[in-house]
Amino acid sequence: MTRGATPRRPRAADARAATAFLLTAALIVAGCTGDGADGGGKGSAKPGTDRTCDGRIKGTSQITVWYHSPTAQGELTTLRAQVRRFNASQHDVTVNLMTLPDGDYDTEVRAAAAGGDLPDLLDFDAPKLLGYAWVGRLRPLGSCLPDALRADLLPSILQQGTYAGRLWGIGTFDSGLGLYVRPSVLKKAGIRVPEGTADAWTADEFTGILGKLREEGYEAPLDLGLRYSTPGAEWNTYGFAPAVWSAGGDLIDAKNHRTADGYLNGADSVRALTILQKWVESGLVDPGGDDKAFAAGRSPISWSGHWRWREYAKAFPGDMTIVPLPDFGDGTVTGMGSWQWGVPSTSVDPDAVWRFLAFLLSPDEVVRMTDVNGAIPATRTAIERTAQFRGTGPERLYIDQLQNGTARPRPRTPAYGAVTDAFSRAFAKIVLDRAPVRPTLDRAVAAIDKDLADHQYYPPTGR
Repeated sequence: MTRGATPRRPRAADARAATAFLLTAALIVAGCTGDGADGGGKGSAKPGTDRTCDGRIKGTSQITVWYHSPTAQGELTTLRAQVRRFNASQHDVTVNLMTLPDGDYDTEVRAAAAGGDLPDLLDFDAPKLLGYAWVGRLRPLGSCLPDALRADLLPSILQQGTYAGRLWGIGTFDSGLGLYVRPSVLKKAGIRVPEGTADAWTADEFTGILGKLREEGYEAPLDLGLRYSTPGAEWNTYGFAPAVWSAGGDLIDAKNHRTADGYLNGADSVRALTILQKWVESGLVDPGGDDKAFAAGRSPISWSGHWRWREYAKAFPGDMTIVPLPDFGDGTVTGMGSWQWGVPSTSVDPDAVWRFLAFLLSPDEVVRMTDVNGAIPATRTAIERTAQFRGTGPERLYIDQLQNGTARPRPRTPAYGAVTDAFSRAFAKIVLDRAPVRPTLDRAVAAIDKDLADHQYYPPTGR
């Protein structure tokens, strides 16, 4: 977007046409190579592997930033205040912030990308930004990231934003999942409370625990957040891929990302989703008519994330803690990754954009955002300023999980859009509609593998 241009809201466009345009562009790009290609190496991008930033802002710049309008309006209020502080703090860069409705955000971004009308900076749910990187719509950020900040960032932030050996996205916070439990209820029923990831409940043990809690008078003792498990919803993938991973399964071949066959429909994945289905069939799971099962006291266990801490702690002061997700056979696993910022390839002054990103990643600003949304601060410095997460704070489990290997990112492949859509729809059919597990997963595999073949298995573009 040209410096000084007036921010313009993207036109709504037919998503299928936009996707077709991106596919055509992607196949053209896939046959090309760019300067400094690293051949798809592993690990975090290193400074100097790209030419995005040279440390010089080209005059006075106006940059346009798009932001999804989150369910938690505190995030948006905080970001608006951050923009005001940044604009007042210096005179080289002026940020113009635009918000797009969360429900329409992906469609709007796809349409704008197809029309070459992306802003200078926008946010993506982390794994979804990789498709834009593959198609050549984003700039790598390795040359922008100072060594000191790189060392301060949680490794998970860099891991989630890295594809083909380069860093394409960076966030100011991370995420985590766990089981919120009421210790008083568990102790009354004679149920042990795990102390950390090393002694997580097994899936069989957890099934027995749910039965005991029913005997204690809790008709549906487990809240899985089924209110949010509509077909295609990201909660299904973020929330329950960890069960598949914990069983030893996967959503796609994690090494080469060339097929889901034998992974998503393999015996381990089938076992994990069969267990979840049986919990629901047995009536052990709150049906999700509202999202108050735990807070209202109906369910003493909630499978959820960091965003529920304040609500649950307020509902049961002194009687709520977080324990790891159940171990389905191959160790407890949790999710990670949240919204990250990406810089479109059309941004004319990436150093100006980075100036704003560096401001958002400063310790004070990270703490301001995570104080509002309850997320895990992206930097170690900010974590040490946050009582909830530092030391033995009540949410320390989330930090431990991110640092001890318990947390896994959603598949880091440009095919993620197809992977999450297929898995999410399969999960909804299996858990909500009681569909047979293996045939439903076979159909999901077919959808994923078709997308992979249609995109020539997403060969490295060299960008």
